[in-house]
Amino acid sequence: MQVAIRKMGNSQGVLIPKPVLLQLGLGDTADMQVKDGVIEIRPIKQNPREGWAQDSQRLAACGDDAPQWPEFGNEGDGLWVW
Repeated sequence: MQVAIRKMGNSQGVLIPKPVLLQLGLGDTADMQVKDGVIEIRPIKQNPREGWAQDSQRLAACGDDAPQWPEFGNEGDGLWVW
């Protein structure tokens, strides 16, 4: 696909078509690198568990942290302190 390089303020840029953004899973930010004369634009890898600690604390504060299937608990689960 041939694209035009356009002036954008003091820089230059390329418009990436929406279908390409969707195909790559790109959102508002991306990781861009130059390797061997090629520009690489990739989605930013995020930690899938990012924010879990804060979410669990919020759920506990609301009292919404009870087991959903208590009959499937493990032996000693009652000893855990959250």
